[in-house]
Amino acid sequence: MAVAEQAARGSPPRAAPSLDDYAAGILAHNRAILGRAITMVESRNWKHRQLANEILLRVLPHTGKAHRIGITGVPGVGKSTFIESFGCALLKEGKRVAVLAVDPSSPVSGGSILGDKTRMMNLSQHEGSFIRPSPSSGTLGGVTQTTRQTMAICDAAGYDVILVETVGTGQSEVAVADMTDFFLVLMLPGAGDELQGIKKGVLEIADMIVVNKADGDNEIKARQAVVHYRNALHIMQPRSPNWSPPVLTCSAVKERGLDTIWEKLNEHKEKLTASGEFTEKRQKQRIKWMWSMLQDRLMADLKEHPKVKEELPQIEKDLISGRLTATLAVEQILATFGH
Repeated sequence: MAVAEQAARGSPPRAAPSLDDYAAGILAHNRAILGRAITMVESRNWKHRQLANEILLRVLPHTGKAHRIGITGVPGVGKSTFIESFGCALLKEGKRVAVLAVDPSSPVSGGSILGDKTRMMNLSQHEGSFIRPSPSSGTLGGVTQTTRQTMAICDAAGYDVILVETVGTGQSEVAVADMTDFFLVLMLPGAGDELQGIKKGVLEIADMIVVNKADGDNEIKARQAVVHYRNALHIMQPRSPNWSPPVLTCSAVKERGLDTIWEKLNEHKEKLTASGEFTEKRQKQRIKWMWSMLQDRLMADLKEHPKVKEELPQIEKDLISGRLTATLAVEQILATFGH
């Protein structure tokens, strides 16, 4: 049996897949092929990256249908529990769900520390779901350089909803908002955002705030938190003239409030689609994607440039000893790169 036929039938290929095999497997919703394609995207090997780009070109005409939702929140807010409960609720509605969870990277191995499949057991076992933990590799805000490509591949694979979970450190959640259709911020009941270690700027880019853990003794605190955040949003300039971010409560553990969140997500998409803003936003995201990839490529080429690699140790020594300032060191590296 040909590898492409095996991919289409859902069985893992025995040989290394070709470009045709990857494209056929992705469009046939083969999770094994999908996982291998994302591995190509994430690889630092130049040949793998080249193959990944060719795969993306093949499947790009089949993208654009998925609802892409970014989810952030401070550590301890219950992001993984929320995503699992929310994802399972969507599966019951007949949706196919992909979760791209950006994990902190291990400083030793560079791999993911948290291991999201172990934190979302029920969701990961469902045939209609796909969970991919990706190490952040030190990128600002915990957003991998390859998240956009991975979203496109999952979109082509027929996943209706793509959930992008970030580390939630508040460093640069703007990056997630710039690559998704909707940005959802989870909050804890009983404290202001400044006490939760998350920047107020995150509220300015939120399309919805959800106060999680609104159950038991926390219900009153959750209602108070809703008032707090509604007041905060009231004095902020909304990102869209067609949407005022709602503030809701939910209990991911009790599976309460999830249906209302989904209704608001759909309402947001309908309103922005009707006004033309949804399409315009995605067009702008493609431009940002191009510049982001260009910056990554230029930085990679600079680091691998033979002359730069040769001169860099001495430049670093001069910088440490004080013979060079950081500005002059940068100028010297760029001059070396230009020759």
